[in-house]
Amino acid sequence: MNHERRQGKTVMAVCAILISGLMSGCGVDESWDKTFAKSESVIHQKVRFKNRYDITLVADLYLPKNIDKTKTYPAIVAGHPYGGVKEQSSGLYAQTMAERGFVGIAFDNSFCGESGGTPHRIASPEIFAEDFSAAVDYIGTRPYVDRNRIGVIGICGSGGFSVSAAAIDHRIRAIATVSMYDMGRTYRKGFRDVIPFEQRMKMLDSLGEMRWQEFVSGKVQPTDGYPRKIDANSDPVAREFHAYYAQPRGYHPRSTGFSVSSMGVMMNFFPFSQIDTISPRPILFVAGENAHSRYYSEDAYKLAKEPKELYIVKGAGHVDLYDQVHLIPFDKLQSFFTKNLK
Repeated sequence: MNHERRQGKTVMAVCAILISGLMSGCGVDESWDKTFAKSESVIHQKVRFKNRYDITLVADLYLPKNIDKTKTYPAIVAGHPYGGVKEQSSGLYAQTMAERGFVGIAFDNSFCGESGGTPHRIASPEIFAEDFSAAVDYIGTRPYVDRNRIGVIGICGSGGFSVSAAAIDHRIRAIATVSMYDMGRTYRKGFRDVIPFEQRMKMLDSLGEMRWQEFVSGKVQPTDGYPRKIDANSDPVAREFHAYYAQPRGYHPRSTGFSVSSMGVMMNFFPFSQIDTISPRPILFVAGENAHSRYYSEDAYKLAKEPKELYIVKGAGHVDLYDQVHLIPFDKLQSFFTKNLK
């Protein structure tokens, strides 16, 4: 139990991906600032648009290289992990779906990356869900996109935000989540729900005190998302996130964390409260066989109504599905969206 509690506390911090300039020596190619290789089969454009809060979102648009702009195509909106940026996993997904004939777009959440919102490093589950709808606004008004054929892919924390968005935005015709996290449940209960109610109440007491401090100072108080260093005593979850976000494999200087006080509003996030209303639009839940987060997808699958599918990737962990292309089931995603975005 003590080990589970330690893991739970670590995951609460880890999932925030609160990177504050770690590994400053790990640079990126200035000509292509992504953590994945550029595809020669797509056209890449950086675009900007506003959400309904008048916050400017910055996104990477990926078009099939042979696109005929006199025709219309299905589109995929990809959301990055909690605290991540479009230059990481969501960009890889958007680019790969463009290689397969879709128009793909990967955006930075409000208060994250290159997107607007002041101050940065705060979390808002309502606005993060709204950002998906804002991306649908933008992509659905492109003349080469069929606005009746728009789907979303939400990765890790964005899995929950995409489900929350789809519950009220019927323009989203098909939803796929990958390595999904329920960030509200994570903050409330920790990994595997090991944090008791009394401890949660004490955490909220502390967060209230933190708000006083932030108000007086005018600055948000950031925290690190995982240990700056790992050692033989570090738990496997911490090691997994460290191996991605703190290493050249996944490090990006704009992938930073959130304020300490953001934990409170995240505890009040229940992304699956209306998941049953998404039906009859289909949901595909993708999770790694060995992923520590697998139970989030399994529990959401139980709550959702048909049509739904839980797809388990053999041999994969949670972070594997961020960037390990030999494990990411792109064929499955392509067939799912081809079938359901007719």
